[in-house]
Amino acid sequence: MEFTLAGAKEDASRGTSEKAAIRWHPGFYGAAELELISDKDVLEFQREYILGKEPMRMDLLIIKKLADVRIENEIGRIFKRYNVVEYKSPKDGLSIDDYYKTVGYACLYKGLGDMVNQIPAEEITVSIFRENYPRELFEELRKSGRVTEERFPGIFYITGNVLFDTQIVVTGRLSGETHSGLRILSRTAAEEDVRAFLRKTRELKNPGDRNNADAVLQISISANKGLYEKIRRDSGMCEALRRLMKDDIDEMIAETLAEETAKAKAEGMEKGIDNAILSVIANLMDTMKWTAEQAMEAIKVPLDDRGRYSSQL
Repeated sequence: MEFTLAGAKEDASRGTSEKAAIRWHPGFYGAAELELISDKDVLEFQREYILGKEPMRMDLLIIKKLADVRIENEIGRIFKRYNVVEYKSPKDGLSIDDYYKTVGYACLYKGLGDMVNQIPAEEITVSIFRENYPRELFEELRKSGRVTEERFPGIFYITGNVLFDTQIVVTGRLSGETHSGLRILSRTAAEEDVRAFLRKTRELKNPGDRNNADAVLQISISANKGLYEKIRRDSGMCEALRRLMKDDIDEMIAETLAEETAKAKAEGMEKGIDNAILSVIANLMDTMKWTAEQAMEAIKVPLDDRGRYSSQL
């Protein structure tokens, strides 16, 4: 079994490898929460909010709990009480029909109140995220009399004939230093964006925030393996990756040890364990660019046994 840092759990369960489809949305949910981390006490994030009894759901609903609080993040400036968010992964298009579908989600949500006008239209906003500039959509919107204004870099407000305050966020045009979490959700992530994101993760103390950063990295690594191999050769950045993804690494070490041990049991318990440990050490050295000593430290090989394992690598 090959030990891989990103997407390993999915690959093990499906029996697939790099050809498995990348699930971009979990990474986006994590990035969205990290974007608005400074205001998380006044925002409530509801992922894949179900609209009614049928299995129709919006990607993300963000509820601003305090009406008089101004969100400082550029993406959150437009926010009101109820904020409907749609995310388009890099492989998805963004057509005029997609625009209307998202507005439709907002309309359905408005109609879910227990009382008439419990969710006022003037308290709803719509945000659509996509990596690339949606040229054809903007042309369609302008033809219909709407106005597209780039209020902040990569953040376009749609005004005119709209039901709700609306913005389209082009993540590829956002500021790299400020919005690195969203920018690295790409198949062509820039090294400077990844490094900016890793620098930010060093300041994260809350377990929930670290889990969000982990989700972003899992997706970004899956989509940019070559770039992260290069970054892992930088000792400072590699250490940041190891700290952030420690739980995932520990889990995969345990799973790999269990699997390799089970495979080798037929050859004798002691030899089976040795083979499992050697396999994990070799995989960690390959995927994490660790030395044999670092790999053995990670899996807690006793000091007295390390020389024996080193001689067999």
